[in-house]
Amino acid sequence: TRTHTHTMLVAIEGCGHGELDKIYGSIREAEQREGIKVDLLLCCGDFQAVRNRADLNTMACPPKYRSMNTFYKYYSGEAVAPVLTLFVGGNHEASSHSWELPYGGWVAPNIYYLGFASVVNVGGLRIAGMSGIYKSHDYHKGHHESMPFNESEIRSFYHTRSFDAFLLRQLRQPMDVFLSHDWPQGIVEFGDKQHLLRTKRGLAGDINSGQLGSKPGREVLQAMKPSYWFAAHLHTKFAALVPHPDKTATRFLALDKCLPRRHFMQFMEFPEATGPPVLKYDLEWLAVLKSTAHLRPTTQANWSPPRAGRVDFSATEEELGWVKARATECLKTDDPVVPLNFVKTVPPHGDNTPAPPPKFNPQTVALCQLLGIEDPCAARPRPPQPQLGHGFGTGPPAMMGAGGLGPCPPVPGMLPATAQLPGPPTAVPDANPDEINLDDDDDDD
Repeated sequence: TRTHTHTMLVAIEGCGHGELDKIYGSIREAEQREGIKVDLLLCCGDFQAVRNRADLNTMACPPKYRSMNTFYKYYSGEAVAPVLTLFVGGNHEASSHSWELPYGGWVAPNIYYLGFASVVNVGGLRIAGMSGIYKSHDYHKGHHESMPFNESEIRSFYHTRSFDAFLLRQLRQPMDVFLSHDWPQGIVEFGDKQHLLRTKRGLAGDINSGQLGSKPGREVLQAMKPSYWFAAHLHTKFAALVPHPDKTATRFLALDKCLPRRHFMQFMEFPEATGPPVLKYDLEWLAVLKSTAHLRPTTQANWSPPRAGRVDFSATEEELGWVKARATECLKTDDPVVPLNFVKTVPPHGDNTPAPPPKFNPQTVALCQLLGIEDPCAARPRPPQPQLGHGFGTGPPAMMGAGGLGPCPPVPGMLPATAQLPGPPTAVPDANPDEINLDDDDDDD
C-alpha cells in the first residue's frame, strides 16, 4: 500500500459521458509523461454509470446518443478503476442505477457516486457534491420518482430538489471542494464573461438575462463558501474567483467533456490533504442526515423548511457524538471508513441472465441501518413510520446511545474496511428540454 506524506494530486474531469477507458487512459498518459501519480479523480456529472441496455432506457437523451460506452466493464469486473473515483450525477445518467443510491454508494469497485447530495472525506480533503440540474417546476417537490420510471420521471429524477440544498446549507465546518454538474447562478459575473459569450454564443440569452445556472447552487455557494467549486454541463472551460464577505474566496472551474483537443481534465495539488486516498464518511453530514430524516419529502407536493420548532439542523456536539459512536459500532473501527460493500444488483452488459425487478441496494440499506432512518427507496408515497426516520428523537441524545438501535445487521458482499481492492486486470423521447446538445457540430471550440 502506498504511504502518503506528500501533497494529494487530484484529477478533475468535466462531463464523463461513459468514456471511462478514455478518461483513465488520459490520466495514465499524463502520469507517464509528467512522472506523477494521481491520487483521486473527481467527475462533475454525466458520468453515465450504465450497467446494461435496460439502464439505457432510463437515460434522458435522444436514442441516437444512447451507447453502452465503457462503464459496464468496471461494473462487471472486466476492468478495475486504477484510481479512486468520485462523481455527482448530471442530466444524462442511468437513472435506474442512481435511484438505488440516493445517499451515494459504490457503483463499481473504486468508483463512488455522491448521491443526490453528500459529503465525504478523502485523505483529509473534505468534498461535498450536489447532483442534477435546476428546474424551477420540480425544485420544491420531493424525490417522488420510483422504478419503473415513466417518461416524465426519467427527466424529473435528475432535477435538483430544495431539500438537498437545505441539507447542505446546514453544514458549518469548512469545505475544501464542492462538485456539481450545473453552474451556480451568477458565476459568469466573476470570470471572463465576454470570452464565454464569444465561445458559447448559444448561451447569450441566459447569460444576459442572469438566468444561466442553478439558483440552489448559488445559495449553497454563498452559504458554504468552499475553497474550490468544480462543475461541467455546458461543455466549455470557464474559471472564476468568487469573493465572500468574510474575505475568503471560492475558486470556480468548469470543464468540457471528454473529447480530443478539449479542456476536459485539470490536475491540481491540495497541500491540505496529505493522508492516503481512502474514502471516509463525514460525521457532520451523517448527523444532518439523521436529524432531518423525518423531513425528507417523497411525494410531488411542494416542500418547504420548517418554520416552527427546530429550524436549524446544524449538527450539535451531542449529535456528532451519537453518530461517531454508532459508526464505530457498525464499522468496527474508530475511523469512519466507507466499507467496500459494492454488490451487483442487476446483470452486467453481455450477461443474458434475466434482469430482476427493481430492488433495494444493500449499500443504502446498510447506511440507513447505521443511522436508524428509513430507506428513501421504500414505497413512495408512503405513510409516516414513527419508529424510523425521526431524527434523534425528543429525548436527550445521551439517552439514545448507539447501542439503542441494536446490532448492525451484516450486508451481503460487505468487506472489512481494511480490505484491499484487486489490481487492474492485465489483459426517452427525442425532445428533451433539459438537454445540453451532445453533438459537436455547432461547437466553435
